[in-house]
Amino acid sequence: MHPIIRLVNRNITISINPGFLIWQVIFPLIWIFVAGFAYTALIDEVSFGSKNLSYPAFLASGMIGFNIMNSTLVSGIIIWNDRRHGMFEQIMSGPFTRANYILSNITTIAIVGLVSAALITVVGYPVFFQSAEFSLITIPLIIFSSIVGAILFGSIASIISAKLRSSEGFNVIINTVFIFFAFVSTAFYPAAGAPQPLATIFI
Repeated sequence: MHPIIRLVNRNITISINPGFLIWQVIFPLIWIFVAGFAYTALIDEVSFGSKNLSYPAFLASGMIGFNIMNSTLVSGIIIWNDRRHGMFEQIMSGPFTRANYILSNITTIAIVGLVSAALITVVGYPVFFQSAEFSLITIPLIIFSSIVGAILFGSIASIISAKLRSSEGFNVIINTVFIFFAFVSTAFYPAAGAPQPLATIFI
């Protein structure tokens, strides 16, 4: 078996557990079907191009990106735990190179991102199926965006985990950075509703 495939299998085995999978499904369900419909009293429709989307449909589509960002934290956690428990040195003493290690993390991020996007698309489809317009490029576009987004946010988590030494610092920085991205992503609200300077930056 190729070294990268072996490391990817190891990454997925140690990081993906029933609790993680439940969190990846239950959390978006709560946002889409509880918060989404509860907030329709405040946000009835959201303008998107020439169409008006219901707020649950807008939130369901935004949760695809948010869940990708949330799920790719596993990359930073893997690197952090490897460094903390001496696993990185053990891996490097085997038939693996640094390039194998990095590429395996990137591949793991891409796989987790794709699976996360697929889960939210399936879960949220009953909400946005009336507003969605699927074409020949829809699926390739979702796949491309999922992989790029997963690699982007996973790389940020990896860089943070590689630079910090204490677990407290890692948790504080990683949570602060991802809360910031969650806020500016406009996954939960339309950018047009933000104050003008922020709306301009977000758009």
